[in-house]
Amino acid sequence: MASSRFDIAKKIEVEGSKELQRIVKKVLTEEELSKEEIIYILSLERGEKDRELLFEFSNAIRKDYVGEMFFIKGVIEFSNYCRKNCDYCGIRAANKIPRYRMSEKEIIEIAKTMLPIGVDTIILQSGEDPYYDIEKLERIVSRIKKETHLPVSLSIGERPKTEYLKLKAAGASKTLLKHETMNRKIFESVHPDDDYDKRIDLLLYTVSIGYIAGSGNIIGLPGQTIEDVADDVLFLRDSGVRMVGLGPFIPAKGTPLENHPYGDPELTLNTYAAVRLCIPKVFMPSTTALGTIDEDLQFEGFKVGCNVIMCNFTPEKYRKNYTIYSDKIKVDFFKTAKRMKDMGLKLNPRILKNLEEYKKVII
Repeated sequence: MASSRFDIAKKIEVEGSKELQRIVKKVLTEEELSKEEIIYILSLERGEKDRELLFEFSNAIRKDYVGEMFFIKGVIEFSNYCRKNCDYCGIRAANKIPRYRMSEKEIIEIAKTMLPIGVDTIILQSGEDPYYDIEKLERIVSRIKKETHLPVSLSIGERPKTEYLKLKAAGASKTLLKHETMNRKIFESVHPDDDYDKRIDLLLYTVSIGYIAGSGNIIGLPGQTIEDVADDVLFLRDSGVRMVGLGPFIPAKGTPLENHPYGDPELTLNTYAAVRLCIPKVFMPSTTALGTIDEDLQFEGFKVGCNVIMCNFTPEKYRKNYTIYSDKIKVDFFKTAKRMKDMGLKLNPRILKNLEEYKKVII
C-alpha cells in the first residue's frame, strides 16, 4: 500500500532539512504556506534530498486528498483561428498558418467516441474565434452533453460574462482560462491586445457562478523570476480554482518570442509540487508542453502531485495546424493509457477494458 502523507512526514523528520520539516508541518495542519516557503520549494534542484522527499510528500498529498485514480481528459481543438496576438502563441492572428474550423457535426461525432473508452471530460479548445457565436456554442455543448453525459470543459479564451452563463445552462460545467502570469508588466508585454484586470476578473467570475474553474501559468516567460512563479502559486491558491494547468514556455515559429529559450522543466515539476501542497484537492494535469520537451518528464509529473493527463482527439488533418507552440506532441489516448497502466497507476475500468480490446493497435 502506498505511503500516506503522515508516513512521508515521519521520513522527512529524519532525513529532511529544518526548512522542509517546517513546510510539511504546516501542510499537515492545513496552515497556508508563505511566499518564502513556496520559493524554497521552487528553488530545489534535481539531485537534492529535500526535492526527492518533497516529491514523495506532494504525491502522498495527492493520494490522500483526491484518491488513487488518475484521469484522462479528451481535447478537441476545433478551431485555430484567433483574433488575439499573444507574443508566444503560434496561432496568433498575425501568424501566416493554414487555418481551419471544424463543423458542429464533426465536433459532436468526435466527442461521442470518448464515452465508450473511458474519457473523463471533453475539453473544447480553440483560439478566440468569433465565428463560433453563442448560438453555435450552445448547440455544440448541449448536443455533446445529451449524447455523452460527460462533463464539458471550455477552453476558448475570453468570452462575455453573459455567454459563460448561457453555456453553463447549456451543459458546460468546467472552464479553463489561464492567467499566464500574475506579473502585470510581463502580462502586458506578451499580451498586446489583452487586459490584465479583465482576465483576472473574468476568471474569478467563472468561479463565482459555479463553474469548476481552472487556471494556470507559463513557466519561463521573458523577465520572469522565481518570485513571480511563487506569486502565481499564491494566486491559484486564493482564487478558488479547482483545476490548475501549468507548463513550461515553448517557442512557436513566426512569433515575437520564437527565439526565446524553453521554460525550465525542473521548475515546472517543482511548481506542480508547490501547487499540490497549497491546493491539496486540486485536479492538475501533467501538461503536453512538458511532454513536448521530454515525453518522460510528462509522466514524471504523476510522481509529484499531478493526477490528470489530456489526450488529443483532434483529427490529424487539423491537429498539425494547431501550433500554439512548435513541435507540439500528440498525446495519444491508447499509448498514454498503456504507459500509465504499466506504471501501476489506477485508471477507469472502462479504459482498462478498452486497452485489452485495442491492444493490437498499441505500439
